Amino acid sequence: MFQRYVKAAACILTIFTACHHQDAQDQPSDKMPDIVDYNFHVRPILSDKCFACHGPDANKREAGLRLDIADSAYKALKDDPGAHALVPGNPMASAVYRRISSTDTAMRMPPPSSNMTLSSFEVKLIEKWIKQGAQYKPHWAFVTPVTPALPQVKDRTWPHNEIDFFTLAQMTEKGLAPNPVADHERLLKRLSLDLTGLPPTIAQMDRFAKDTSDKGYERMVDELLQDSAYGEKMAVHWMDVARYADSHGYQDDNYRSMWPWRDWVIHAFNTNLSYKDFVTWQLAGDMIPDATREQLLASGFNRNHKITEEGGVIDEEYRVEYVTDRTNTFGKSLLGITLECAHCHDHKYDPFSQKEYYQVFAFFNNVKEVGLESTVGGPETYAKKPYMEITKEDLRGVLRFLNKQDTAKLIVSVMGERDTARKTFILGRGNYDNPTAEVTPATPKAILPFNTNSYPGNRLGLAKWLFDPKNPLTARVFVNQVWQDIFGRGIVKSTGDFGMQGDLPSNPALLDWLATDFQQHGWNIKRLVKQLVMSSTYRQSAVISREKLKADPENIYLSRGPRFRLPAETVRDLVLQSSGLLVHEVGGPSVKPYQPKGLWEMATSGRGQLSTYRQDHGASLYRRGLYTFIKRTVPPPSMMIFDASNRDQCEVKRSATNTPLQALMMLNDPTVLEASRVLASRLLQQNNGIPQHIQQAFRLIVCRTPQAHETATLLQYYEQQQAYYKKQPANAAKLLHHGEYPMAANLDQASWAAMMQVITTIYNLEETLSKT
Repeated sequence: MFQRYVKAAACILTIFTACHHQDAQDQPSDKMPDIVDYNFHVRPILSDKCFACHGPDANKREAGLRLDIADSAYKALKDDPGAHALVPGNPMASAVYRRISSTDTAMRMPPPSSNMTLSSFEVKLIEKWIKQGAQYKPHWAFVTPVTPALPQVKDRTWPHNEIDFFTLAQMTEKGLAPNPVADHERLLKRLSLDLTGLPPTIAQMDRFAKDTSDKGYERMVDELLQDSAYGEKMAVHWMDVARYADSHGYQDDNYRSMWPWRDWVIHAFNTNLSYKDFVTWQLAGDMIPDATREQLLASGFNRNHKITEEGGVIDEEYRVEYVTDRTNTFGKSLLGITLECAHCHDHKYDPFSQKEYYQVFAFFNNVKEVGLESTVGGPETYAKKPYMEITKEDLRGVLRFLNKQDTAKLIVSVMGERDTARKTFILGRGNYDNPTAEVTPATPKAILPFNTNSYPGNRLGLAKWLFDPKNPLTARVFVNQVWQDIFGRGIVKSTGDFGMQGDLPSNPALLDWLATDFQQHGWNIKRLVKQLVMSSTYRQSAVISREKLKADPENIYLSRGPRFRLPAETVRDLVLQSSGLLVHEVGGPSVKPYQPKGLWEMATSGRGQLSTYRQDHGASLYRRGLYTFIKRTVPPPSMMIFDASNRDQCEVKRSATNTPLQALMMLNDPTVLEASRVLASRLLQQNNGIPQHIQQAFRLIVCRTPQAHETATLLQYYEQQQAYYKKQPANAAKLLHHGEYPMAANLDQASWAAMMQVITTIYNLEETLSKT
């Protein structure tokens, strides 16, 4: 077995070149700017090196000096009234400059004990900033975006839409030029994976090859946006955001029935519900006047958090945990801020006080819930109060999109307010049993003060505040998440942190244009996605020259097309779709495909129906990765190996790793081997020669026609494997008995096993598993 894979690897390495994946940090330019900008040049240095002791957190502030606010930085020092931290125009009179440039370790800041130093370039940058007036500006992300003018570009033939003016202008500024358009096969693969999460069919490839014009490309974009698979693809990211899982979490981690909410998310994306309604219904669908059953179901977003069923816990401790989770999720997913850092004390870097944290907390603190409603039990515990029961009338009416497959009672956790308001207090050090000052619902003033005259002090009011035209974050944060999904990296790389410690936008004007355009066109998600994929920026070839790799290894300036490994769910979907095994059924309960034996049993309390893994059979083995059952304490191993979220908490950006386990999984996973077997049998049953079979498999999996030398290499490998299995028929039989899909009849097993090995090899190509 090992010998076969060594030979396969040797063959592939002779003809395929792996893309050099690099996750290097952004390299700062050492060129001194003509005008030193506080937000883009100075504030990142102060935030990283100074704000921990001289920032927003009053409890940790040293010498009474606060450098994140101009008034505090300009005034006389507390310990030396004759001196000032900053004197605009005069570095030598500014204590900040004297201390950061001092060679005396007793005087120098940051102190040596902090293990932090400013580089000589950073010192000179601050010196020049002070000379130019030490002008402060509000943090860029907390300023309402305004539609910027389109940049002037010399080549006006390249831009296809407004996005391209911004990217081309920045490329030119950095001495880069755009790549040519990707060839039609790779472009279609990229487009199909981005819009549906599935590879294109042979019919789509043939149709697109006949018309690769702008109009033909746009028709293909529209076709894919109308495919029901689009909603499934978009839902994958939102499941991470919403920390969706099929179990309650914590020690017992028993079953929960939240899948109808997932069906709603898919339906919302497919029907192109505006982002404003999409979020408003999830935050406060239960509070909308005359709310529909669909709006009530949408509010399940805020019940996806972990819920304990362990007897003996302190009820209030866990109830506070649930409210804390909602508060943190709201901050990270919808505002792109690290609000959770103000849970125990004032935020050390951003202008959010602990009081403001608990003012936001107050919006989510009035749900009719308890910390421990029930211990592990039967169907009555699959949702926790408040919940809704899905009725026959619902399924015939407004919830007809739900894929309910049996007649059993179905309950789903949703939101619901108490009749009387629960008081909210600041919790000392974040401890549930240490209430201090009482607070009322409000929002961080640095973002946008909460106007109680305009909005009710509840979750519906919070949703209206979120979509206030003056809110600086809502649109920016979402368009950045969509950009990340399409291009592999957000315009703001730190997708969940638009604050002081987050990354600066690589193209601020582009981000603001996208955000304002999104708002002005009704928060239309499909329109936004279409804009991105219709751009010339998106359509570029992903080929990278040595010069571009050196100048811009992370493709920050977008002078080439996006190329990165597929997400976990898409890896599974590509394998199933290309082999013909995928069951195209939208929605329904989660399924349990193949996984190694004993995993759940090794990490269980022994209580509940999830104490043992009961694998599904039949069509359930071939559903999309979106529907794979997620048990929080033991998430699906094949998904985790490819960096999927374990859904413990809100996640807006997955990590990207490159490990031997990924290769081992692709070589040994039953789903991959079964798909290889089934596709091999289907090809061999056709009246074509072996080279034609190899070419068709290559097209189905890699989504392009193989070059002649690629076909020849794979054909040589096939012949080697066929000779081997003719001598080792027992090994051929063993190899072919992977998976439960019925075996084909009347096939030569040596030829079948050899073709299976060829297909497994194609599945393991770097190009197969990458968006190219």
